[in-house]
Formats: sequence, C-alpha cells, structure tokens
Amino acid sequence: MNPATNYQQLLRNLEYLKLKQMTLHLNEVVDFGVQNQMSFIDTLIKLTNYEIDVREQNMTQAMVKVAAFPHFKEIKDFDFAFQPSVNQQQILDFLTLRFIELNENIVFLGPSGVGKTHLATGIGIAAAKKRTSTYFIKCHDLIQNLRRARLENRLEARLKHYTKYKLLIIDEIGYLPIDQEDAKLFFQLIDMRYEKRSTILTTNVNFKAWDEVFQEPKLANAILDRILHHATVVTMVGDSYRLKDHFTIENE
Repeated sequence: MNPATNYQQLLRNLEYLKLKQMTLHLNEVVDFGVQNQMSFIDTLIKLTNYEIDVREQNMTQAMVKVAAFPHFKEIKDFDFAFQPSVNQQQILDFLTLRFIELNENIVFLGPSGVGKTHLATGIGIAAAKKRTSTYFIKCHDLIQNLRRARLENRLEARLKHYTKYKLLIIDEIGYLPIDQEDAKLFFQLIDMRYEKRSTILTTNVNFKAWDEVFQEPKLANAILDRILHHATVVTMVGDSYRLKDHFTIENE
C-alpha cells in the first residue's frame, strides 16, 4: 500500500463527507500523532474533536440567534454592586439550569430600569448556549401574535409553538393593560406550559395589582396561581441602570 496514495484518498473521503475541519487539520494531527507515538484511536479522537468543536459552536450560535434576545447581555456583564438587592449566588444558581430540569419558573419583580430584562436575558443566553430551546418575547408582542393567530384560525398552532420551548422569557408584563379576551389567550399559554416547561417573566407590577393588568380578577388569579406554584420570585429594588450614567455626569 502506498502511504501517499492512501493519504490523498483519505483527504478525498473527508472532503466528500464534508468534514471540513478534519480536512483542514489532518496534516497537523497526523504529524502530532507520529511525533507523540499516539495510537490510531487517540489520533482519530483528536482529529474528530476539531469537527465536533466547530459544529457545537455553530449550533450554540444558532440557538442563541433563534432565541431572539433583544441584546447580548450575559450575567457576567451585570453590575451586582449597583443592585445589592439581588442575591448574586441565587442568580448564579439559575445558570445551572436546575430550574428548567424541574419545570420551575422565575419572576423578576421590580421598577423599570433595575436590570430585570438583563438578568432574564443572561439566564436565557446561558440556556441557549447549552442547547436548551429558548425564546424571548415582550408581553405586548406575545399578546399581539396570539390575537392575530386567533383571528386567522391558527391559535392552537401558535400556542403549541410557544409551548414547545423549554424556556420561554416573557418580558414587561404590566407595562400595558391587557383586555379580557387577550387575557384569556395569555392564560391558555400559561396553562399549557404549567408544570411542563419553564418560564421567566419580568414585571413592574406587584402581584396584588395583576387583576388591574388583566382586568379580570378571577383570570388574573388563575394566571398567577399557575405561574407562582413552582416559581422563584426575585424582588428587585434600587436605582435605574438607565439613569446611573446620567446622574454620574451631573454630579461631576
């Protein structure tokens, strides 16, 4: 057998199988294997790792893109010193994604600008990076989409679409009022995800006032009952991040 011919055949096989990274690194890995007297299996593992690493990276990037995050802000970018009301260890525990394994929810409750969306997004990015199906949507947009689906007689399909994600992030509940018919749509989604999927919600409205948001006390209570039954509520207080730099400039 001619080693040179065999090498060329191997290159052609890798190219045919579209194993681009293995093709690119073949020379390097073969040389490394010979110099270090590696076994055939160990050499093959090293070579295939190049292919797997790039595919994993591409898959992660795709999962993050599909999640439709409003920005790429991770937990490491959050200023815990500026918001001492937030338990950093609790947030880091969320990054283990145990709450998703247990089909539990997280609710970030606090005034505008304290970092609720940043934390929700950061946890969502961590989930997407671990290839957990994740989707981010503002509450108003969610309601609009469900309303449109109902009018087009495809509500069931749209509800199933939002239910399929292992982690759904619903941002800004309570910033705009929700009429009774739309509240029923929201309830259907929460009910379908109840004890089957995890949801992260952000809101600036105290739970006692949710009947004003949904304009129907019984429906508001039914929604809250399903959200809070298996949930961790993170109550946030403090100054607005958006005003932090503004005040700093004024005080200089």
